[in-house]
Amino acid sequence: MTGLRHWPAQRWRFAIAAAVASALAIGLPTDVIANPVFGRQGTPVEPWAIPVLILTAILSGLLVATYVRTGDDAAQTEDIDLDRPGRFGSLGGLLSFFAVGCPICNKLVIIALGTSGALTWFAPIQPYLGLIALGLLAWALRVRLQGETVCPI
Repeated sequence: MTGLRHWPAQRWRFAIAAAVASALAIGLPTDVIANPVFGRQGTPVEPWAIPVLILTAILSGLLVATYVRTGDDAAQTEDIDLDRPGRFGSLGGLLSFFAVGCPICNKLVIIALGTSGALTWFAPIQPYLGLIALGLLAWALRVRLQGETVCPI
């Protein structure tokens, strides 16, 4: 986490903007953030969904901001393979979307399991999907931040 201490203001602004965009991109279609366009078809938002959404937004914002180049790190990361953590971060964001979403509103889940399967099988594992998503995002962020403090030689 020492890499965060050295971030310039530009990167922090980008992290905040990316966190807000992430919260809206996940929270609006899943109706965790109430809006008139999307609905949950009678299933309420679970109490754990809001903290998962908030933590996903924060971790996603920080992770996306690691891809913003500053004058200091422009030459450092050329030889370091940092794309793999991005894939895990993307998977974490996708899992978070499935975790906080309505189980019977998700067409992929309905096609795969049916309505009763969505409520019986998918809904109980959603909190675990949220934990896995947060773990993947945290791991990807940790790897990206370690890559920022690697010696350029």
